[in-house]
Amino acid sequence: MLTAITGKYGGGYRLTLTAALMAGVAASATLAQEMTDVGTPRNETLIVDMLNARVGNPTNMNSYQQGVTINHGYHQMAASLLWDIDTAGGSQIPVLAASMPEALNDDFTRFRVPLREGITWSDGEPFTADDVIFTDGMIRGTDALAYSAAYRNVIASMTKVDDHTIEIETTRPTPRLSVVLGSVIYGNNFYVVPQHVWEGEDPATFTNFPPVTISAYKYSDHDPNGSWFLWEKRDDWQNTDIGQMIGEPEPDYVLFRSYGTEERRVLAMANDEMDILTDISPESLDILKGQNENVRAWFTDFPYANLDDPCERGMHFNNAVAPYDMWQTRWALALAINLEQASIATFSGMMRASPLAIPPTEVLMNTYHEPMTEWLKSFELGDGYKPFDPDYAVRLADRLRAEGIENIPEDPAAARELFGVGWWKHDPEQATKLLLDAGFTKDGDTWLKPDGTPWEITIFAPADFEVQSQRLAFAVANEWSRFGIPTQVQQMQAGAFFTAENAGNYEVGSYWGSSCGIIPDVFVRMEGWHKDYVRPIGTPASSNQARYVDDELSGYIDTLREIPADDPQIVEVGTNILKELVQGLPAIEMFGTSKFVPVNETYWTNYPSAENYYEGPWWWWSNFKFIAAQLKPQE
Repeated sequence: MLTAITGKYGGGYRLTLTAALMAGVAASATLAQEMTDVGTPRNETLIVDMLNARVGNPTNMNSYQQGVTINHGYHQMAASLLWDIDTAGGSQIPVLAASMPEALNDDFTRFRVPLREGITWSDGEPFTADDVIFTDGMIRGTDALAYSAAYRNVIASMTKVDDHTIEIETTRPTPRLSVVLGSVIYGNNFYVVPQHVWEGEDPATFTNFPPVTISAYKYSDHDPNGSWFLWEKRDDWQNTDIGQMIGEPEPDYVLFRSYGTEERRVLAMANDEMDILTDISPESLDILKGQNENVRAWFTDFPYANLDDPCERGMHFNNAVAPYDMWQTRWALALAINLEQASIATFSGMMRASPLAIPPTEVLMNTYHEPMTEWLKSFELGDGYKPFDPDYAVRLADRLRAEGIENIPEDPAAARELFGVGWWKHDPEQATKLLLDAGFTKDGDTWLKPDGTPWEITIFAPADFEVQSQRLAFAVANEWSRFGIPTQVQQMQAGAFFTAENAGNYEVGSYWGSSCGIIPDVFVRMEGWHKDYVRPIGTPASSNQARYVDDELSGYIDTLREIPADDPQIVEVGTNILKELVQGLPAIEMFGTSKFVPVNETYWTNYPSAENYYEGPWWWWSNFKFIAAQLKPQE
């Protein structure tokens, strides 16, 4: 077994193998298992780690309901979208749609969309425009669905032209219709459902189980406790998006499985019981590389992880709840964090810092972070204090080299390229000043909120999934507790974790949903900060779960909504949006996501990597089916 030997994610978390495992795993890893424990041939089964761990409601596959997770294969292998993303090419591709939308007027409010022909549902019924039109009416007419209000805010109507053509009218200029209804990051809320199955059902309660699917795999079986889900290649795979676009996928079965804790997940891959892991720690990667010669990461050396994940991690606030509704509170908590220590405690320093509400990927660093550095240096809080520290990366590089880490650059510019352009100063004195100015007081060592009650913080965090956010929560809790605010972490399973965020039933959470981007056009996710999306606490929100209201920010987003993605104003407007989010700081953005997502080549090959970059390693995205369809069996 694997055991944690130096604490719970706070400072110096490490894993080690017992003597028995060290003696036996190398031998067992070389033995090909003839059958999986769910009764499928191992060499015909691709086994994938489930991003959100065990599913609490395994017989509910209605993605439109709150608290339902579909990262167990339905989202990645069995469903499909009108448009998806080619991450290597940086562009969208038509999937259920036969082409990109055609604008029918100069205002970008009317569009024609042809649909792919020859597609059938897994029960043999044809996919037609009727399914899309039905889905539109279902969402529009069901107020109980969290997505309904946001959908109606943009989509005015859908009409059928013929069996494979629809026309769409929007409520406002929408030059990015394919982004609104398709995937650029992870997926999209608009899943077309089969009319012949859903008609007559109440979508607010219908469980959609077992699901009738539209892509190349169909539901086969699952664990009643929600720890695994088996998907089987359809006999009529030719009649699917994958069949038409790529050809026949090699895996006959795709098994999405949760082994629970990170230790158990690592052991499963070491023993060849897992082909793809979604998210582990750098310590676990060290173990795997030492115990199974067929395991590899995105890079072959430091930093091993892919640093270009399009979402970043940090502490997100419910801005509708006191005292987090005050900018002084949020900024004080930022200045109370020693980011260097938080980075070491979370992922041994293998993360790139970001002071902006957009991830520090190579493209976005070149477009926003580096050009905005001078502005960050001159930026002042209301009292004239300049919070930006441009030397964070240099200090972290010095520290890692001193600890014996190899391949750490000595050149300051190279260090900033690896670890980020900088972050906020660690300044407890200034943090104290901000709080006192905002009406906080101290009773001895106890901070009191402006209403006179003791200030304690609970950070909501993922449990046994999204390990960087999970561990970052403990690192930040240590920093705030050290500052004098007792802080604890409440780990939550995926359904409860995201339901709390959407309904606003949290104060501080280790979330990330609004802080994503992949191309210089920051419309995706940044648009979600608009005040239009704010809902009362207790009412699910499809975007702006932080419930942040900033009129100037919303004005910039309005401008962004109405201009095409290739408009020359894109970067200027995006820069203004990012400046507003720095000034108000509705979330403390901290690091880009370092994805330690190793693969095991014992049974399957041709995984994407830094040397074989035909897709990013986003096993939990809707476009994973395009990766799985290109994997080859090990010979």
